[in-house]
Amino acid sequence: MKSLFEPTTVTEVKQRVARLKPDSQRQWGKMTPAQAVAHCDAAMQMATGELRLPRLFIGRILGGWVKQRMLVRGMPMGRNAPTDPGLVVADDRDLGVEARRLGETIDRFSAAGPSGCSTHPHPFFGPLTPDEWAQLMYVHIDHHLQQFRA
Repeated sequence: MKSLFEPTTVTEVKQRVARLKPDSQRQWGKMTPAQAVAHCDAAMQMATGELRLPRLFIGRILGGWVKQRMLVRGMPMGRNAPTDPGLVVADDRDLGVEARRLGETIDRFSAAGPSGCSTHPHPFFGPLTPDEWAQLMYVHIDHHLQQFRA
């Protein structure tokens, strides 16, 4: 499973983000490329501990099962999966600004390594190990890059 602790994976993700264009056509969902990148940055801020969201009731019930499917079995995130209200980006954004911000957050996360990961539980998946954070953040960003065929 790819991880944002791996330098080659970090490079790959940043190159894919750079291929996004403001008019990249989405394959599903409602977000624009800039909103999706801003959304991914907010999720990365959860991984670094800069953003703390409360646990969701549905996550307490299904989070462990879904985490097992994604991180152990390698199942991709489902299209149109619900978004935590704290991670919704509904306003217009500038793709260049958001891509730069996401790249900086990924670099901080990667450089800090396991000791830089949040100990606050993920709102859906609950407590995560540093390796789970690094893998989950890759899966999440990859999901949104695939949304725009990047």
